[in-house]
Amino acid sequence: MIQNGLIPCVEFDKTGTTFREHSSMPGYYDGRYWTMWKLPMFGATDASSVMAEVDECKANNPDSFIRILGFDNIKQVQCMGFLVARPGQ
Repeated sequence: MIQNGLIPCVEFDKTGTTFREHSSMPGYYDGRYWTMWKLPMFGATDASSVMAEVDECKANNPDSFIRILGFDNIKQVQCMGFLVARPGQ
C-alpha cells in the first residue's frame, strides 16, 4: 500500500457491517461509515508505524472491528481497504 503511494488510514466500528435501521429506501444503508482513528497517516514510510496505530486502536477499542484503508491523495478516492482485527482478537 505505502510502496504504491497510497495514504494509510485506520478506522474502527462496533458493528462492522451495513444494516437497515432508519430507512428502507433503495440504496440506503446504515453503518456505511466507520470512525476514523486519528488522522490519515500522511508521511508513513513503513508498515510497522501503521501496525503500531492498529495496536493502539485495538487497545482503546477492544470490542470493535478495525480496518486499514488506502487513499490516493491525487485522485482523492479510497483505493483499497481490508479488515485487520475483529472484536476480542
